[in-house]
Amino acid sequence: MFRLKKIFLLGIFLSLYYSMYAQTDDSVTAAIKLDSSLVIERIPLSLYAIDNYVDKINPLENKIHYGRLALFGSVAIGIGTAVHIYQANAWWQTQDSKFRIVNDWNYALWIDKVGHFFGTHLIAHAFSGMYDGANFQAEQSAIFSAASALAFELFIEIEDGFGPDWGFSPGDAIFDFIGASFYLAQYYYPFLKNFVPKVSYLPSKKFREGRHKGGIIIDDYEGQKYWMGIRIKEILPISISEFIPSYLMLSVGMGVSNLDGRGGGQRSIYIALDLDAEQIPLYGGFWQFVKNTLNYIHFPMPGIRITPNAAFFAIVY
Repeated sequence: MFRLKKIFLLGIFLSLYYSMYAQTDDSVTAAIKLDSSLVIERIPLSLYAIDNYVDKINPLENKIHYGRLALFGSVAIGIGTAVHIYQANAWWQTQDSKFRIVNDWNYALWIDKVGHFFGTHLIAHAFSGMYDGANFQAEQSAIFSAASALAFELFIEIEDGFGPDWGFSPGDAIFDFIGASFYLAQYYYPFLKNFVPKVSYLPSKKFREGRHKGGIIIDDYEGQKYWMGIRIKEILPISISEFIPSYLMLSVGMGVSNLDGRGGGQRSIYIALDLDAEQIPLYGGFWQFVKNTLNYIHFPMPGIRITPNAAFFAIVY
């Protein structure tokens, strides 16, 4: 991103200088090709020496850094292996030799399905850091990130298919696909970036008291809430949005309680204020990735519960 700033400032300087001296006779015809659709011509002779410098810092260079890709790929494989081992010890301690398909559409009142949507989107974001760091083009990064996240989640689902207490869930796989598709759609349709998947977590009473089966956070559904953050300033009419701070979002969330493992329980719907981490004044490629990552978290803010009964909360986790 530092290199991008240099080019941006350089571009402004060249534009101003060119506009002042374009009619003089001491200019020469030269070109700095930034991409197939943008060519700057007739750079003044006094600036012609920077041609080579600009070539060296061209941000649109499409050469893939295979060394970085190998490094990041090794880290991703290592993390994936660690997650696999962790889940194998927690859920797949014994394996059935027979693959099973289990229809669990009503399991946990859909909170697990929403979790699969969120998880696939988050994993795609993580993969994007790897592909962006290896200098993949934006479209390539979006496609490969979504595909990698979907492949990882489907691998987990297939493993579940051999688990004695589980099974391959078509519903989970569908929501994995929706999560990856939404991530990719946000690249092709930028308006969708105004909708940000988020999560919040506060350990449930069962988990705190050690009564939660399995004892792992990822399966503590009663402690989880999943949200869709909305950048209301960007989608409301200008006459209204001009009064809304750019950092303020509105989130719609879902949580569950009193699950009994037999299809019972209660679903709750919330509306709460939220914060847009992308408005934090830190700049550069690394910090942008950090801010995007923080945006997956719903920050505790005032809100209301709509169902099953209305209530106001000073803080909603």
